[in-house]
Amino acid sequence: MTDRRLWSYKDIAAHIRVQPDTVRSYRKHGLLPPPDHVEGGKPYWYADTVRAWVASRPGNRGRRAGD
Repeated sequence: MTDRRLWSYKDIAAHIRVQPDTVRSYRKHGLLPPPDHVEGGKPYWYADTVRAWVASRPGNRGRRAGD
């Protein structure tokens, strides 16, 4: 099943346990995938896009959901 919820910087930051400014920096440096949707100039990503990105990040140690 596909998770089509759209996540903002704040949602992504909460998911990976960093500050929203850190996620903005990731995007600025090309480390975040392109947004799936832009509304009013604000980028949003599907939850599945973020989860796939997190799983493929260098240093990912196979964290389990809820860790």
